[in-house]
Amino acid sequence: MNEEIRFIIDEAEEGMQNAISHLDKEFQKIRAGKASPAMLDGVRVDYYGAMTAIDQVSNINTPDPRQIIVQPWEKSMLVPIEKAIMAANLGFNPQNNGEVLRIAVPPQTEERRRDLVKKAKAELENAKVTIRSIRRSALDTGKKLEKDGMPEDEIKQLEKEIQTLTDQYSEKVDKLFEHKEKDIMTV
Repeated sequence: MNEEIRFIIDEAEEGMQNAISHLDKEFQKIRAGKASPAMLDGVRVDYYGAMTAIDQVSNINTPDPRQIIVQPWEKSMLVPIEKAIMAANLGFNPQNNGEVLRIAVPPQTEERRRDLVKKAKAELENAKVTIRSIRRSALDTGKKLEKDGMPEDEIKQLEKEIQTLTDQYSEKVDKLFEHKEKDIMTV
């Protein structure tokens, strides 16, 4: 197979893999009812004038499925971390006992779970759009190569392989979504 064709296929596969990685990260942010340190990933704390990720200034763990414990490395950071969690609007109300912050993760209502499934479905569609966009871009590059004199049979091989990749990655994102939907809807 021509090096240019192999390069196009490799680039497309890498892009599709990145779309799956991104989808997986977005799914981790969607709360399924079980406590997880990833729920606080987007929280930023004012740490001596610099906005810093919460996991850079504290230890976060989940002793049970309904609770998150945030233990700052410096006691003086307890209040700023508490304020940052409240400001992040995650629906949490941290309890400050002077040592650690305890966050009780409330169980999900049926309506809330359905909303989370809708949110997950929107992320699924974004990933599929990205994959289709990568496919279109690779096929457009193939058409340009054909105009520049690349043999038609090699272009047909490129189109076939790109479609195979697209199908594989679309199936992977569907499976990720099915797993996340099951996770969200499990009480």
